[in-house]
Amino acid sequence: MAVPTGSTIAEALGTVGHPGSTPPRRSVLRSRDATLLTLATLDEQGRVTWHGLLLSPGSIDAVGPAPPVSLLAEGAHLAGPTGALVDLVQAAYRSYAERLEEVGSRVDAFEVRAEVPSIAELGALNQALAGIRKHVVRAALLVTELDGPLGAEFPDLAQQLPPMRGEVAHLETLSTGLAQATRDLLALRNAVESNRLAEAANELGRVSNKIAALANNSNVRMLGVAYLAFVLALVSVVVLIPNTAATVLGMPSAGWVPGLWVDVILAVLAIVPIAVVFSRPWVLRLLRGVGAYEVRSSEGISDLPEVSPQASARPREVEQPGREAP
Repeated sequence: MAVPTGSTIAEALGTVGHPGSTPPRRSVLRSRDATLLTLATLDEQGRVTWHGLLLSPGSIDAVGPAPPVSLLAEGAHLAGPTGALVDLVQAAYRSYAERLEEVGSRVDAFEVRAEVPSIAELGALNQALAGIRKHVVRAALLVTELDGPLGAEFPDLAQQLPPMRGEVAHLETLSTGLAQATRDLLALRNAVESNRLAEAANELGRVSNKIAALANNSNVRMLGVAYLAFVLALVSVVVLIPNTAATVLGMPSAGWVPGLWVDVILAVLAIVPIAVVFSRPWVLRLLRGVGAYEVRSSEGISDLPEVSPQASARPREVEQPGREAP
C-alpha cells in the first residue's frame, strides 16, 4: 500500500472533523471515515514540526513533512505504511531523547553549582521540560493504541512494537526523573527563600521590639514628667492663693483694713489651702509616689538620648533600623 504525501496537518485535521491547525493532546483522532495519527519532532531550539498518517478506507496517506528513514525500518526492510509509521515514531523518539538530554545537562549543571539556581532559571527549565513531556505522553498514547485494533492496519508491525514500547518507556522514565530533579531544585530554592523571609521577619521583629522599647521609655518619661508637673501645679495652687491675697491687701486701696486682720487673713489663706489640698487621699498617694516618678522619668531620659541638631542635619549618619551600631 503506497503512502502518498502532500497533505498538510490542517487539511488532515479537517478530514477527521477537528477544528484548528494544531493537533490536540490526543495522538489518535478518529472520525466515521478516517483516522489520523500525529506526532511532532523537536529541533534544537524546541521548535515543533508536526507529522502524521491519515488512515482512510483503502489508503494511508502521509501528512506533513516526511521524517527521515530510521535504522529500525531499514534493518527490518519495512516499506509502505508500516515503514512510514516506524520512521515517524523513531524520528519523534530521537528528537525527544535529544531534548531530554539537553535538559538533563542543565539539571546536572545546576546541581553542581555552589549557589542555588534562581526562580527564573528553574522556571525556564521547568517550562522546557513540560514542553517535551507532553509530546512524550502523546507518543506513549500512540504506542498504546497500536497495541490494539489500530495496529492491524500496519502489516508486520507486531515485531516492531516491543522495541517501540521500550523506547517510549525509556523516555517516560527519563522525563519523570528529570521532573523529580527539577522539583527537588525548586524545593531547595523555596527553602532558601523561606530562610531569607524568616531572617527578614526575625530582623523586623527585633527592630519592632526595639521601637516598642523606645516607645515605652518615652511613655514612662512623659508619664513621670506629667506626674511631677501635676505635683508642682498643686504646690503652685497652694502658694498662689495667699500670694494673691497678700498682693491685693498690700495695694493702697486696701489701706483701710487693719493690720491685725491682714495677718489673720493671710494666715488663714496660707493654712486652709494646704490643709484642704494635702489632706485629700489621692493627693497623699500621689505625693508618696513622687520618688518613684522621679526615678522612672530619669530612666526614660537616660534610655532615650536626644538627637543633637548636628546629627539630625545628617540623617545618613543616624543608625538605620535593622543594623547593629558599630
